[in-house]
Amino acid sequence: MHLLLTMALLATPVPTTTASYAVYDRITHTLTGRDVHKPIRSASLVKILIAIEQLETRGDDPRIEPMLRASDDYAASELWVENGWEQVVVRTAERLGLKDTRPPERRGMWGYTAVSAYDVVKIYRYVLEDAKPKVRRTIIGHLQRAEKCASDGFDQSFGLPSATWRPAFKQGWSGFGDPVKPCVDRPRPRVQWDLDLKSPAMHTSGTCLFSIVAVLTLHPEGTTYEQAAKRVTRVTEEVTKYRC
Repeated sequence: MHLLLTMALLATPVPTTTASYAVYDRITHTLTGRDVHKPIRSASLVKILIAIEQLETRGDDPRIEPMLRASDDYAASELWVENGWEQVVVRTAERLGLKDTRPPERRGMWGYTAVSAYDVVKIYRYVLEDAKPKVRRTIIGHLQRAEKCASDGFDQSFGLPSATWRPAFKQGWSGFGDPVKPCVDRPRPRVQWDLDLKSPAMHTSGTCLFSIVAVLTLHPEGTTYEQAAKRVTRVTEEVTKYRC
């Protein structure tokens, strides 16, 4: 399907934060964004690829639910190893036609997978438009029921769930250490950029109304989780205005 790509600057730039984003309109089949092909380390967004690989090659698994709803790292690590380590990314990238996605250079570090905002949107499009109904229902069903508190104690209600109404969403974060104040509501590159593995990363992605959204951000060292969350939510509010 042909995508009309237009480049747009944020109405309110966020100082000191590197942000790339893509918003795909499923009605008009157009995509708007900024630096849409810039590779950024995926953090937990790669868990959607892990889920796709598991469901399409080995079948459903009870670990998919905590991995997608609570962003459980232990479940992701187990499924990553059982499905072939970095080959999870190699195979799904080829199957989905992802051009900016590549496996991590350090084996086992699944969060160091490179993705772009464009490819994240393409992953959601695959799940919604091309995946078998059972795969689509499983993944989107869990993302629609994503929990406020992640299994590691971080509050994952930033970005899409704060800026839009009832999204199906998957978040990602990396480089913030342990949460200063644990969440209390817990139920229990084809364009050549160097991949930044040091700056704190925070991403929000998902669906809302008839749009697919991916906002990927990197922050200066020393940025707190709370500061980054506010910035990501502000960017998300800007790029989803009148769309969600």
